[in-house]
Amino acid sequence: MVQMLIDFHIHTYYSYDSLMKPARILRLAKMRGLDAIVICDHNTLKGALEVQALNNDKEFKVIPGAEIATDAGDITGIFLKNEIKSRKFSEVVREIRDQGGRVILNHPYKGHDLSLIDFSMIDFIEGWNSRLDSEANSMAVDLARKHNIPVIGGSDAHVYSEIGLCRTEVADLESLTPLKTVYRPSKHIYIAGSQLIKSVKFNNPSLFFRTLIIYLKTLLNIKPGKAFIFGRRK
Repeated sequence: MVQMLIDFHIHTYYSYDSLMKPARILRLAKMRGLDAIVICDHNTLKGALEVQALNNDKEFKVIPGAEIATDAGDITGIFLKNEIKSRKFSEVVREIRDQGGRVILNHPYKGHDLSLIDFSMIDFIEGWNSRLDSEANSMAVDLARKHNIPVIGGSDAHVYSEIGLCRTEVADLESLTPLKTVYRPSKHIYIAGSQLIKSVKFNNPSLFFRTLIIYLKTLLNIKPGKAFIFGRRK
């Protein structure tokens, strides 16, 4: 068994708020020292399958997934083979399980109704997300500890600069037992940029101009992030 560094949360241009191309994602992930990535576009497996098909490096792994918007909030299925059709939490989990996949509760304090979550059906909780602040991430880690669920981290990359910002060292690809997570927060300019992309793809002029103002204001005050290491095994 070989320890690996994985970014558990990356989007491609198949997501409504990203323009990232699969070939460049692969190239940058390898350049930044990752051993594997999870591609999990919003409500589709297409991006993951495209990145996986482009990968000809036997030493680098692409884990196919999809971030599904359920009635309880976003749930990511990994090791998927087919599209997830349901949008109800319990049925989404069943579809993931039927494919031999595993279930990640993404950013639990962003857009979730936790009262609808059956935590016995969750394999991992995303305790560290580069697009969220330390308070939201700390709450997610506490939630995972409360339910005795392993914590993983992902960049939630929507732009190229975010790939690998958050990476989790795992014991091996089979168990995905997390050993430690290195977390670096994203910059507000990247988050605002993805919202601009979303407004264009949705052809929403009102959202575009509101987001453009936020983007321009953010552009004038970019703050570099700091790296933190959590869960280092003794």
